[in-house]
Amino acid sequence: MTDTSTTGDRRKIRVAVLFGGESEEHDVSLRSAQTVISALDDDRYEIVQIGISRDGRWMTQGDPMARLTSNSPLFALPPGSIDSSAAMVTVEEQHQTWLPADIAETIDVVFPVLHGPNGEDGTVQGLLELAGVPYVGSGVLGSAVAMDKAMAKTVLAEYEIRQVPWLLVNRREWRNDPAGVATRIADELGFPCFTKPANMGSSVGVSKISDPSSLAPAMDAASRLDRRIVVERGIDARELEISVLGNDDPIASCLGEVIPANEFYDYEAKYVDERSELIIPADVPADIESEAQRMAIEAFKALDLAGLARVDFLLDRNTGELYLNEVNTLPGFTSISMYPLLWEASGLSNSDLVQRLVELAIERHGGLDAHAPAMAHTGRAFVD
Repeated sequence: MTDTSTTGDRRKIRVAVLFGGESEEHDVSLRSAQTVISALDDDRYEIVQIGISRDGRWMTQGDPMARLTSNSPLFALPPGSIDSSAAMVTVEEQHQTWLPADIAETIDVVFPVLHGPNGEDGTVQGLLELAGVPYVGSGVLGSAVAMDKAMAKTVLAEYEIRQVPWLLVNRREWRNDPAGVATRIADELGFPCFTKPANMGSSVGVSKISDPSSLAPAMDAASRLDRRIVVERGIDARELEISVLGNDDPIASCLGEVIPANEFYDYEAKYVDERSELIIPADVPADIESEAQRMAIEAFKALDLAGLARVDFLLDRNTGELYLNEVNTLPGFTSISMYPLLWEASGLSNSDLVQRLVELAIERHGGLDAHAPAMAHTGRAFVD
């Protein structure tokens, strides 16, 4: 591969930003990708946009972001918010549901800004592993386990990380014996409780059930999105979050608190209702913050994660007990998302944060000699 784009004796690193996707979190991905693209330094990186439509078609020609946001009025790209024309390169359009054929030969690192199934669940990560392309974030195992809330809870329990009581119900079980499932939930968890699709993020499909009469519609809603439904005991709690950054030796940010506009931090409260508040840093005792940081790093290592993660906690208002709620391997990266805001409050700007994430991806996949004037990609390793 001939390299013609350099800054002095340092050539620019080609970063493919991958966004969109088929999941219910398509729109959130677009917003997150806008932030990442804006934060990538044009002097250091060439940006290749790769969009995935809602029907799974990969697009690289022209401006995939503009094409996808034109059909997404809620998260439309504000005019002039990204001027990537000088930095963006494109490859020939691919009318297929597969990685473009020449990506492994032209890209140094992929930044997947995908949320939900077929994005952060190990599927795209496996595809990139097969292509031999370094990518930001956790590998196949960590991505898959962390995405599945039931599996993640099972692993974290083995490490004795505190979690609220929960149980798993599959779709067939619910449809065949709703009365039996309802009795089990009432006996083991009580009310209020929460129902969640096991494999979904951004609080899509999450419901709070205050009494038995509202259980059925909530279970039906979750079961339409996943065959596995996680049910958790509801507690009167403050919602706290921490960002984690690193590979084998991760670090944790300061602690933030979410005060949702709605009864809990659902999709609308996260991305639509501007009344939600993010308190950074959270007003909690120092020992609570230290414990949350310790638990976040322990969970990151237990799940074999890499690059980045946002770890969510519940702080019981009555007992002061801290519980780990969820671990997100590709958290929202929008301008109002906790992950980048927590790092900004901890002294790391958006630009420095995305640069560090690219460096961690390259480090994890064997390194890249950024000083080399030219480089060839074999599909498995970079060689002089």
